[in-house]
Amino acid sequence: MTKNKLERFAQMDTFSNVVQLPFNEVFGKDYELKGKWKSDFFGNGNNLVLELGCGKGEYTVGLARRYPEKNFIGIDIKGARMWKGARTALNEGLKNAAFVRTRIEFVQSVFDRNEVDEIWITFPDPQPKKRKKRLSSSRFLNSYKQFLKPGGIIHLKTDNRPLFEYTQAIALENNLPVLIASDNLYENITEDPVLSIRTFYEQQFLDQGMNIHYLKFVLTHLNEITEPVEYTE
Repeated sequence: MTKNKLERFAQMDTFSNVVQLPFNEVFGKDYELKGKWKSDFFGNGNNLVLELGCGKGEYTVGLARRYPEKNFIGIDIKGARMWKGARTALNEGLKNAAFVRTRIEFVQSVFDRNEVDEIWITFPDPQPKKRKKRLSSSRFLNSYKQFLKPGGIIHLKTDNRPLFEYTQAIALENNLPVLIASDNLYENITEDPVLSIRTFYEQQFLDQGMNIHYLKFVLTHLNEITEPVEYTE
């Protein structure tokens, strides 16, 4: 590990807006703030929005700037990347932005039923050979139902067309209402300031002339989410 990464990890321990969760605090048991993030961490009852796989935290910070009446938490296992967003939020005095360092697989141990109002998945690893590891797979969507309120919104923003089409297929297979589906975001939707927030990697993709895909859909809680037929053969 480089000296720079070690310094960032050390600084993260001092950041008031960062919670770093060791494996033994979330594996097979609930974290102490589960169900209490709004009241005990943020000190309010405002809606809670998660960014899963937040990377450098550009969306968490950007959303917190635009919506001071909501609480935002970026989640990632890569602490050295998360450090940038956490430091920016502290420097700007964004009291409604926080970061949790843990694996997405353990998020059910961190948030309680109906505690989360909305989820953003921004430029995740498309996992072309490991469908179950995709953050929009049936496995993960069923996990999100454990803490996302019924009828909660999920946003997917990606440069990967196969992942976009796969997630569309999941929504269709499970009758999940799709509110927006765009295979070329910046050509089709030009007046939404939230969608124009750009991550570090997104800007690289745009500079290469790649299209950005965006899907916004409702996660209903009526039935278990299943894989699309065309992806189970």
